[in-house]
Amino acid sequence: MAPTPARMPESCTQGAQDSVCPTPGVRDLDEADMALVDALQTSPRAPWSRVGAVLGVDATTAARRWDRLHTAGLAWSTAYETWGPPGQAEGLCVAFVDVSVAPGSLAAAARAACDEPCVASVERTTGSTASGTDGTLFLTVFCYGTAALTRFTDGQLARLPGVRDIRVAVMLRGYREGADWKVHALDRGQRSRLARDAAGAAAAAHHGDADRALLRALAADARRPYSDLARDTGTSEATVRRRLTRMLDSGQVRIRCDVSHLAAGRPVISTYRISVPSAELDSAGHVTARLPGVRLCMAVTGETNLLVSTWARSLTEAADFETHLGRRLPSAHVRRRDITLLTAKRMGRLLDDQGRAQGHIPLGLGP
Repeated sequence: MAPTPARMPESCTQGAQDSVCPTPGVRDLDEADMALVDALQTSPRAPWSRVGAVLGVDATTAARRWDRLHTAGLAWSTAYETWGPPGQAEGLCVAFVDVSVAPGSLAAAARAACDEPCVASVERTTGSTASGTDGTLFLTVFCYGTAALTRFTDGQLARLPGVRDIRVAVMLRGYREGADWKVHALDRGQRSRLARDAAGAAAAAHHGDADRALLRALAADARRPYSDLARDTGTSEATVRRRLTRMLDSGQVRIRCDVSHLAAGRPVISTYRISVPSAELDSAGHVTARLPGVRLCMAVTGETNLLVSTWARSLTEAADFETHLGRRLPSAHVRRRDITLLTAKRMGRLLDDQGRAQGHIPLGLGP
């Protein structure tokens, strides 16, 4: 028997003439909302007609529901680059940075870090510090190479209010990132239909000004219509379609659909620093990335060589991660575990204390 597609509540599927359903609250994402988010996580720019067909609703209903979620800050779509400037040997450098901050300065330091375009994400965590009283910010930083990263940490980060200490781990290899994580509201058949539609052939990469102009137009809302993108970049819709397809197929640009972790019922964000024998690191990274709840898994520099972030429904579920890890990888040792107390910024999106998107700072790779 064919799987039954997720469907919108009847009150929301009567057609464009009916009134719009109330905007859901921060914890009110229902199954249809989650199915829509999953669809856009699988194929971020799929046309509404295709999304609606997979979900069992018409295109207008799917578009209106997304507009409600997006307007409420409960879900959003972001585009970001993965390449460096022409002639840059090192390319993109991703770093995970722990910043110890004096008591009383955490809020100001977090705001200042959020203002930095190359700081993609900002979290206040339970991370331990040398003094035992300082607070910790956990930052994800994008720079053009290690020299730029050094300038940034010695400059802007060192000048954050109340900063005491900065510790940097550079990504060596990625096994899973936020763009790969899904809410898992669709069945395999639905996701396969969307993934097949989203697949493209490999394409040659370009790093021209026109590509960057298109990325800037797309960054804050990766589902903007081609007509809007063409207007903002001064080109035709056909040119925009061709250029964006090439950028996505070549891996120059990634698009991710994010959701408020609270609205998605995953209030507990945990970060683990794990030590794995060097000879097992690559296989361990692939295994860990597939464990339940894992949203990010990266091989990094430093005393611990695997960094993992999970989203969980409860503290008990979060603790289960280490049980799963121990069973699958007996040689892996968790050296440090932190809980995120507050996420202030996620991939350029400014969040309120309920995890709702309240603004956007376009990612800039610098300094």
